[in-house]
Amino acid sequence: MGQPESREEEHPQLPPGQRLQRGWPVTHYGPVPKFRAERWEFRAFGATADGEKHCWSHEEFTALPYTTVVADMHCVTKFSMLGAEWGGVRTRTILELAPPAPDVTHVMVWAEYGFSSNVRIEDFAAEKCLFATHRSGELLTAEHGFPVRLIVPHLYAWKGPKWVRGIEYMRADRRGFWEERGYHNLGDPWQEQRYSYQEEPGDGPEL
Repeated sequence: MGQPESREEEHPQLPPGQRLQRGWPVTHYGPVPKFRAERWEFRAFGATADGEKHCWSHEEFTALPYTTVVADMHCVTKFSMLGAEWGGVRTRTILELAPPAPDVTHVMVWAEYGFSSNVRIEDFAAEKCLFATHRSGELLTAEHGFPVRLIVPHLYAWKGPKWVRGIEYMRADRRGFWEERGYHNLGDPWQEQRYSYQEEPGDGPEL
């Protein structure tokens, strides 16, 4: 476990209510899945432009163009890591290889054990949004999401699941795992959108 480095007011680049963290705490719900390369695949499905499901084996996925980004991570549990170096496959690469239909508004990110997280298509397509396989030049550990986790730096970290297995293009929003359990549908740390009771009209799916 990492240790808090200092208080929020000493780091004005932090979102409200966050503290700077030294190290990288392990936080997740449920067990760490076992990875079997021969059974692993990444899928893009749902409202694709061509109506087809697109799949990559682990070998094919790791052969996709690799890039690095420097980006922060803000956990809803109130710790933040600033300036981390992440390596992996840009979400924009997947959007180019498996384009969504023109009327897609949201993406559901699916991970092991049926875990899911919904994000708006514009958040998913952000410049620094990345399917991370590495941090600081090293492969992710299993506890931190190996082989793939999603990094969405401008949203709380729960919006970027560990152990990602695919994405579903959606023409309408629906809540993911934590959003169904009381977390904010959008998850902007700069607006401290932590919990669903804070939602304004239009922040969540229509009932």
